Amino acid sequence: MWARISTYEGAPEAIDPSTAYVRESILPKVRGIPGYRGIYAVADRTSGRTMSITLWDSEEALRASEADADRLRNESTEQADGSVVSVERFEVTLSELV
Repeated sequence: MWARISTYEGAPEAIDPSTAYVRESILPKVRGIPGYRGIYAVADRTSGRTMSITLWDSEEALRASEADADRLRNESTEQADGSVVSVERFEVTLSELV
C-alpha cells in the first residue's frame, strides 16, 4: 500500500466547513479513482494546519492518480481560501487500525 500526504495551511475557523466540503464534494470523486483505499484527515485547530493521508493499492495506482489528486486538492483549497504546503508520497510499511 502507498500513501500521499498533503499538508495545508488555512484559517482555523475553516476546518469544519472545509471538512464538510471534502466529505460531500471531493470524496465521491476520489472514490471513483482506481486503486483508492481510504483517507485520513488530521487538523490542528489552533494553527489551522491540516493534513490528508490518502491510501492507494500500489505505487502505480498512486502515480496514476496524480492529475486527479492535483485537481481535487486545488478545488478543496480554493473553497477554503487555504494553501497547499507540501505533497509527499510514501510506501506504507506498517498499518494497524484497532
